Amino acid sequence: VQLQASGGGLVQAGGSLRLSCVASGFTLDYYGIGWFRQAPGKEREGVSCVSSSGSTVYYIDSVEGRFTVSRDNAKNTVYLEMNSLKPEDTAVYTCAAGGDICADWVLTRSGWYSRWGQGTQVTVSS
Repeated sequence: VQLQASGGGLVQAGGSLRLSCVASGFTLDYYGIGWFRQAPGKEREGVSCVSSSGSTVYYIDSVEGRFTVSRDNAKNTVYLEMNSLKPEDTAVYTCAAGGDICADWVLTRSGWYSRWGQGTQVTVSS
């Protein structure tokens, strides 16, 4: 039973990456999914979330309009499309599964997300 985030890499500023969060051993159908990132020397930050149906999404201000979260429950996968990347987006990104609510407070509520994936490194060069 695990989540695995992948798709990170090194990209120039202005470039794009698509991260994937794949579940194995359980179905994501009933879970809200959050995307988080942690830059060196900084606390982990909630970036985006999506409800189980995909009908509700949320983004923090710094990525609004540049990142898009989506999901394909048939593939047990959630995506984070990242465009117009900036050096300040550099971080380890990870996904987490939790209750089926997506809102700003969910991303900061301790214990809301119960299953965490391993991260993937995103590095944006200037």
